[in-house]
Amino acid sequence: MSTSSISDGILQFATQYSLYTGYITFSFGIIGNVLNLLVFTQLKQFRTNRCVFYITIESISNLVYQFLSITLTILTSIYGDDATGRSSMWCKLRYILLQICALTTYSMVCFSAVDQFFSTNHRFNVRQMCTLKLGRYFAFIFICFAIIHSIALGSSYNIQPTLGCVLSNYVAVQYSTYFFFPILIGLLPIVVASSFSILAYHNVRHIVRRQLPIVRRKLDKQITAMVLMRVIAFVCLTLSFNAYRIYTINFPTSQSMPMAYAISRLTQAIFISINIINYMISFYIFIIFSSRFRRQVKLVLVRKYWQRWKYWCCYINNRIESDNNIERPNSQMESEEKL
Repeated sequence: MSTSSISDGILQFATQYSLYTGYITFSFGIIGNVLNLLVFTQLKQFRTNRCVFYITIESISNLVYQFLSITLTILTSIYGDDATGRSSMWCKLRYILLQICALTTYSMVCFSAVDQFFSTNHRFNVRQMCTLKLGRYFAFIFICFAIIHSIALGSSYNIQPTLGCVLSNYVAVQYSTYFFFPILIGLLPIVVASSFSILAYHNVRHIVRRQLPIVRRKLDKQITAMVLMRVIAFVCLTLSFNAYRIYTINFPTSQSMPMAYAISRLTQAIFISINIINYMISFYIFIIFSSRFRRQVKLVLVRKYWQRWKYWCCYINNRIESDNNIERPNSQMESEEKL
């Protein structure tokens, strides 16, 4: 078998792998993030919780990322790649939008861990330092920073004849290699999120000693456990993808080397599928590790939406029956009532 046929086979497998994993993660991601939004916005106990506010923004950012991901999957099914090497505008726009979502999600994970530490602290003045209004200001500032930063860095992506859509600016390459991937969306969020989530878990273990209502204690324990498990998954999924991105930025593979290019495409597809899990896994982590969250999901889906749907259907049926009964003769109505 020739080298050309082997590389073509690897490319075809990479394309099929991207398609199947893209559709699967999109389906699970949409369901999970929508259910997160339904639960956290419908239950009264979550509406004024700052940590839940950050998780809600993260879920919205994850939804946007999922739609961008399925767009790339559809383009891959049409063109055999994500089409970033065909349009200079799409080359820049793709990375700008993805980086906005990534920075927003990463910052919200950090904010939720930090906020939970302050919320569970045994000192009253420390617990009062963070308010929902202040949290909204911080979220707005960091989202603006994510937009500005992503536009500035994404504008440095250009199409090279043999390399495709890559960073062409030397300063941008150095910045991405030594700060953006290893620090800004690597070591910094990992250290902040893991440190504060562990400290929050330490606080909540001694929460019984504090004079707090039992409902508040249960809510703090629930959210702390959820945030801790989310941070663990976040750290595991972030490290591998950032290491891969640093390598590909500095050592892009030319299309003039078919075998090396095919292997790099397959490696890229695998690491991207791992990275996408970061944007769809939060709901499933919450529902696996929190029995209270499972009951809350059941409450929202069964007692709220299912009951409303049944009421709406019964209401429509009753209206139809009443309209039909108006046209019936009085004698027939009387006989039915006697029966």
